[in-house]
Order: sequence, then C-alpha cells, then structure tokens
Amino acid sequence: MSRFSAVNIARLFVSGRMIVATLMGFVSGLPLLLTGSVLQAWMKDSGAGLGTIGLVALFGLPYTLKFLWAPFLDRYQILRIGRRRGWLLLTQLAIIGSLVFLAFSQLGSVTWLTPYAQHVMVVYTKIARIFISGEYIFPDVYAVAGLAALLVAFFSASQDIVIDAYRRESLADDELGSGSGLYVSGYRVGLLLASGAGLILADFIGFEQMYLLMAAFMLVGLLTTLFAPEPKIKSDIPLTIKSAVVEPFKEYFLRPFATPILLFILLYKVGDTMAANMTIPFYLDMGYSKTEIGSIVKLLGFLSTIIGGVVGGIVWLKVGVYRGLLVFGVGQGLSTAGFAALSQFEPTLTGLAMVVAFENLTAGMGTAVFLAYMAILTDKRFTATQYALLTSLMGIPRVFIAAPTGFMATSMGWFSFFMMCALIAIPGLLLLRWMHKHDGVSESVAKKY
Repeated sequence: MSRFSAVNIARLFVSGRMIVATLMGFVSGLPLLLTGSVLQAWMKDSGAGLGTIGLVALFGLPYTLKFLWAPFLDRYQILRIGRRRGWLLLTQLAIIGSLVFLAFSQLGSVTWLTPYAQHVMVVYTKIARIFISGEYIFPDVYAVAGLAALLVAFFSASQDIVIDAYRRESLADDELGSGSGLYVSGYRVGLLLASGAGLILADFIGFEQMYLLMAAFMLVGLLTTLFAPEPKIKSDIPLTIKSAVVEPFKEYFLRPFATPILLFILLYKVGDTMAANMTIPFYLDMGYSKTEIGSIVKLLGFLSTIIGGVVGGIVWLKVGVYRGLLVFGVGQGLSTAGFAALSQFEPTLTGLAMVVAFENLTAGMGTAVFLAYMAILTDKRFTATQYALLTSLMGIPRVFIAAPTGFMATSMGWFSFFMMCALIAIPGLLLLRWMHKHDGVSESVAKKY
C-alpha cells in the first residue's frame, strides 16, 4: 500500500497528535481577532474613525517581535509538567486574565467592580496613558482598552511560540502538512468563535459579557495542555541563555538562501493580510449588519477554511511544497481581487457568500502549506526561536503594513484598495519561482521533495 494512500492519509488525520494540533490551533486563533476586527467593531460602535480603527493593527506588534523572547522559552523550564507544557499553561492563564481585563476596559462599564478593583483600573489607566495613549496613538477613551489588548496580544504571541514548537517537535516531517492543515482548521474555529459568534453575541449581550465568555472558552487550551504528552526530542536543548539566543540565528543564517527565504516569508501573504485587516469595516460600510457578518460571512468562511486546510495538508503530501505554495499564492491574490469586484455592486448576500467562500478556501490551503514549509525549516534544537523568527516575519504585514490600511482605504476607495492588495502578491510569487529555479526553495525541503 502506498505510503500516501487514501487510507493512510485518513488514519493520519484522526491520530491523537492531529487532535492535539487541532485543539491547540483553536486556542491559538481565539485571542487574535479579539484584539483585531472584533475590537475594531467595538470601537466603531463607540464612534472611532477609520484611521483610528486601522491603527488597531499595532496591537499585533508582539506577534512580530516574539522572536526576541522565544530563546527564553527554548532555554528554561518553569514547571514540572515539561518545558513546552509548562509555558503553555502559564501563557493560557495569562490570556484568560487579560481578556477579563479587556472586558472591564474603558470601552465597557467598570461601575460594577469592587472599590479595590476600580483603584487598580485607575493605576492601569495611568500606565496605559504613558505608553499608548495621547494624540499620536489613541484618544484617552481607549487607553485602558489599548493596554488590555496589548497584554492579550503579548501572551497570545507567547502561547503561539510554544504551540508552534510543540507541533514541530511532536510531528514527523511528513506529518507536518497534515498537522498544519488541522492546526489551521482549529485556528479558524477559534477565529469564527471570536469574530463570528462574538459579533452575534455582542448584538444581544454586549461586548463586555462577550469578552468574558471568550475568556471561558480558553479553558479548552488548559485541558489540552494538561492531558497532552510532552514532546520527546532527540536533539540536545540549549544549556545556556547565550546558546539559546546566538546558536539558532547562527545555524539558520549559515544556510544557503537564508536571506531570500526570509524575504519570501515576508512577502507571501502581505496583500492578503492588508486586505483582511479592513474586511470588517468594509462589510459594515457596504451596509451589512453585524449579525449578517457573523452568521453568513464568518460561518461560510469557517467552512471554506476547514476544507482549505485539509486540502492544503493533502497537497503537501501529494505535490510538494513548491507547487502548493505557487498555486495557492495565485489563488490568494485572485480571491483578494474578488473584494474589489464586490465593492462595485449593490450588497447581496449571494455575492458576498461567493467572494468570502473563495477567499477563505484559498487562504486555508495557502496557510496550511506555508506553516508546514516554515516548520520544516527549523532545527529541533532551537524550534521555538527559529519558528518564532519565521512567523514574526510573516506577522510584519499584519502590524506595520496593515496599520495604515484605514487611511489608505479612505483615500483610495474600496475598489482601488483591494486591487492594490491583490497585486502586491506578485513579488512574493516571482521570488518563489526564482528560488525554485535555482534549487533553493529551502535546503531541507529540497532534500525531501
């Protein structure tokens, strides 16, 4: 029987390791949009302008800088349950606490807090105004919410460091495509729960109570962490903080094509990310209600991404990394152009459903292969640090390049904005073809495919 027969692929997808990858994807995706598009919707309800809403992307800064503290997570073990599981437990508890804090922010009501808690809120407000408030970033009314969102993002990024390392260390190389596909599927379930169900709930119970409910759903991560096994690796882990900081970067940058690979990772999803940062304001501006966005856009997007993630994992096994990245990269560009076309017609749920389904299908397939590609580049001695470096580059567009998208959409109009986002995909695809032509998609991937 072929190693990659339908039966073997089916068995792989239902293994215990794949279930853990799916659940960890869920708790990784859940916090992201709670400090992104959901917070944007809350701010829009509170009267914020598009420019200020677009700057919410800056709360993604920890996802871009996470490689700075990833070496400490590679080097140290804080609890007896294991190096990876110990850090997971700590970061998940911190995410829960930060989401509760966000629910009590200045965007919501603090009158029902105890006097001591209200005093703590005053202290946090002063700290927030020192670092992230004022006329250059956000008005004072968003100071506490900004600090809370930044804490959620920091601990969520830290959790992602450990989850990525756990997935790489617990799966074999030929399982990474399937594991990444299911991770993406679980990730999108988390995104759907936060943004789709979250927006629907916000219409009925308000944003404050919705954020508290999302904090409760993070208990799924705690249970997964407690019952999942600690990954066993054969390579020696760093014994000093110097080796944890220096050796991962030294090992990577001595490889052939190290710099072009980093540039490709930076460019591959830049247009897709810029467009995604403004989809919620786009839907609202087109006249769709939050309930329609939550029930139709998010639900259909979720189903499409689940299919895309599974298909992407199978494609990794069948056709290899280069063709998967190329085909799905082209699909991502075309799907972004679909939003430009949508802006030229009267809003209909049918047209919206078609565009959203195609966009999420291509995004799911592309992300599954992209994550597997980055995972296989890492040395298992420095998994957390090297994967954090690669995914930090992947996250740069979400923070710095996506931050001014609100101003760009305002000045350019929706059609020109989304067309620009679609065309930005071209340089990354050209670089991918160049690397493939010179046998440099990656040193390790070239040996396996």
